[in-house]
Amino acid sequence: MSQRQGVDLSYEDGARAVELAREAVESYVQHGQREQPGSMREAFYERTGAFVRLESTRGRGSLRGCAGGYRSDDQLGHVIVDAAIEAASEDSCGSEVSPSELPNLTVSVCAVKSVVLTDDPLADLELGVHGVAIDGGEGGWLYPTVPVENGWSAREYLDRTCRKAKLAPGAWEDDDVVVTLFEGQVFREREADGSVEEL
Repeated sequence: MSQRQGVDLSYEDGARAVELAREAVESYVQHGQREQPGSMREAFYERTGAFVRLESTRGRGSLRGCAGGYRSDDQLGHVIVDAAIEAASEDSCGSEVSPSELPNLTVSVCAVKSVVLTDDPLADLELGVHGVAIDGGEGGWLYPTVPVENGWSAREYLDRTCRKAKLAPGAWEDDDVVVTLFEGQVFREREADGSVEEL
């Protein structure tokens, strides 16, 4: 098991990360433009991965978009902007976020703190702490908070990440499939464009 360090965000950094992601989504959806991070908080200059999730608050709620990566050579501020735009595009969940949806979207950001390459994901995986990324098939990943929100076991979490990568459940046990665990800090809006909490 080998580890690579990422970034450690304060609450203020996390709240700004979510705000930056929302600004990027709104700029892209309303004007087709890429938001520039502007003068960034010090932590946003770190070179690490990040993920952005967009969820609808309408009806029973649903995932509207997700994008990002657990590793990056770019600065965190730029990674957040790029992930937010990709999450809002049709490449993410099949349809682009429309301007009318913006008031009903909650935004969350997962900033990568550390990356763990593992030979035994079932043993090394800590539910609620680690996100899972599968390199194989089309590639896929899931947030650290997802298995806790859904009451999944570690095995189910790994199987579902495989499905997201368009692989058979259990493919994470194959030698040619690389499983990476990432520890991340997750910050999200409690309600659309509302106050931010750290999970």
